[in-house]
Amino acid sequence: MAYQAGGQRSAPRPVPENPVAEAYLRDYVAFLEAVPFPSLVVDHRWDVVLTNGAFRTLFAAVGPHPTAMPDDNFLRFVLFHPDAGAVLGEHEARWCLPMLADFAAAVERHGHDVQLQSIRRDIAQDPIMDAAYRQGLPHWIRAVGAAGVEHDGAVRPLLHPDPRWGATDCRIVCETPRALEEMGYSRLTMVLREPRRPSSPPPHQRARARRRVSHLRVVPTPES
Repeated sequence: MAYQAGGQRSAPRPVPENPVAEAYLRDYVAFLEAVPFPSLVVDHRWDVVLTNGAFRTLFAAVGPHPTAMPDDNFLRFVLFHPDAGAVLGEHEARWCLPMLADFAAAVERHGHDVQLQSIRRDIAQDPIMDAAYRQGLPHWIRAVGAAGVEHDGAVRPLLHPDPRWGATDCRIVCETPRALEEMGYSRLTMVLREPRRPSSPPPHQRARARRRVSHLRVVPTPES
């Protein structure tokens, strides 16, 4: 795509001192940059280890935030950044709830993790999000089943800044090579689909979306 933004190629975050792993990640940066769709590598906390240019383009217009930038911790971005709904379509139902479900599973596996506990405290500070997490989420998970919670294969709406994409959908593809998995990392790619309409929403609609607080207001019923 000719439309590009996002600056220089990202560098991998530090890994435990392991020359083989470090060399692999350096080469993986070059591989990731060749992928035409937004792609990121995260750890079990959703701390972002690597992104590519297409990912940085997708989130280039996101404003600053002290703890919830998309290339810092993607879970925090989805849950807490006020601009998240300007990029992630149907933000609450299609992005927040699956991410909260993933977070709940991570807490079960890594309950002692300090950063996960920090996210849990931030959820607790918002009464509506906390109620959704503690009370609404278990009902939603039972209703949608494993397929509704799984990221891999899910189709979710996006509002792309490139007008050639505009309001579109992406299919989440989780594809993690063994070497990344052994480092505790996983990779997700947002495979863009044909736009649902020819251009992005009018500017005033996008401005309203940016002003929305990203916290959950309701736990919607699952789609039939």
